[in-house]
Amino acid sequence: MLREVLILIVSVAGFCAAIAAYLALFHGEASTKEVVSTAAAAVIGLYAGRVLERRLANG
Repeated sequence: MLREVLILIVSVAGFCAAIAAYLALFHGEASTKEVVSTAAAAVIGLYAGRVLERRLANG
């Protein structure tokens, strides 16, 4: 359980940082709403992939 929480925290922080850097670099501004909503979508995709991977591995 602790491992899953740490993965969640690190992935949210990483996605937020990467998205904010991209938006600031290529678009000149990074609103909090865009960064958080895009990071949330990325984390949902990450966890969907983890669930799918586990189900395929277990058969």
